[in-house]
Amino acid sequence: MNQDIIVNDDLNWQPAQQRVAFSAQWFGGQVACFISLSQLEHLTGQPLVDEANIILAFESVRFDIEEKVSELVGQEAFGPDGSLSL
Repeated sequence: MNQDIIVNDDLNWQPAQQRVAFSAQWFGGQVACFISLSQLEHLTGQPLVDEANIILAFESVRFDIEEKVSELVGQEAFGPDGSLSL
C-alpha cells in the first residue's frame, strides 16, 4: 500500500466516457483521477458489464490503482486540467 497517495471513496461511474472518476489525496491536496473501463478490466482480468460490478472491481484492485496513480504523479503525467488518467 502506498502511503503518499490515498484513493478516496468518491467513485463515480461515467458511462458516456466508459470510465470511473475518483479523487486521490496527495500530500494534503486532491487530484481528480480517471480509470478507463478497459484498464480496469485489464487489472481485474475480467469483463465488466454493469455499474455494480465495475465498482466492486475497482475496490478489489484499489491498492494497485493507488500504485498506478503514484507512478503517474512521479512522472508528472497530469492532464491540462491537472487530472490523471489511467
